[in-house]
Amino acid sequence: MEILLQHPRLETLDAAVFDFDGTLSKLRAGWEEVMAPLMCEMIPGEPAEVQALVRDYIDQSTGIQTIHQMRWLAEEVARRGGKAEDPWAYKDEYNRRLMLEVQRRRDAVTMGTEEAETYMVPGGMAFLKALQDRGVTMYAASGTDEEDVQAEAAVLGFAGFFTEIAGAKRTTDDCSKEAVLRRLVRPGRNLLVAGDGKVEIALGREAGALTLGIASQDAPGCRSEEMNEQKYRRLAAAGAHAIVCDFRKTEEILAWI
Repeated sequence: MEILLQHPRLETLDAAVFDFDGTLSKLRAGWEEVMAPLMCEMIPGEPAEVQALVRDYIDQSTGIQTIHQMRWLAEEVARRGGKAEDPWAYKDEYNRRLMLEVQRRRDAVTMGTEEAETYMVPGGMAFLKALQDRGVTMYAASGTDEEDVQAEAAVLGFAGFFTEIAGAKRTTDDCSKEAVLRRLVRPGRNLLVAGDGKVEIALGREAGALTLGIASQDAPGCRSEEMNEQKYRRLAAAGAHAIVCDFRKTEEILAWI
């Protein structure tokens, strides 16, 4: 655990908001390898230059709702003289490609041919149980479509820990993470925000919450205790109070809170 910013130790923790993908779940690990080729197919230009542009954009936009990323794609296609599709059409095609592997993983866990733990960030279940035992109210807020994040939380066995699981609406571009945080922030209420992306960490800091960055390794089944360097840089830049690679050191994290 690396503490980047000191904070007064909380006497009690009232509520916690978790990002889902990459923070608790690895069911969608590899989404970048689906989004990047799609964007590179659509954006006109010299391939190496377009690949670098897309790589940089995906890195800095991780954690926002997919529709915002697809809106950027449409704008970039048009800016370069191409014929842009509607951003929702791009999102539908991205989801179609992504869900080929995600659905396979979901089905494998449901049918018992793969262990749910393969697609969990290590220690996540134990950490949620520890917070539950302490009476902490927990929420999940994700940029993934709400029906999908709720289904995936159920597949992995996380659903029962959360008072609410909020995701992106299929027909609007409201920010679920921001909406949940704004609803939870109240004077005198101690709040923890945990996630692997800069969006939730920045929102948590803005809301006055204690923020825990999760620099998790994305590969399903990986139990390395080394931090993901790309995530670490992103989380530190967003202002995380502390960063861990996963939740295995539950007692250390609880003592820090």
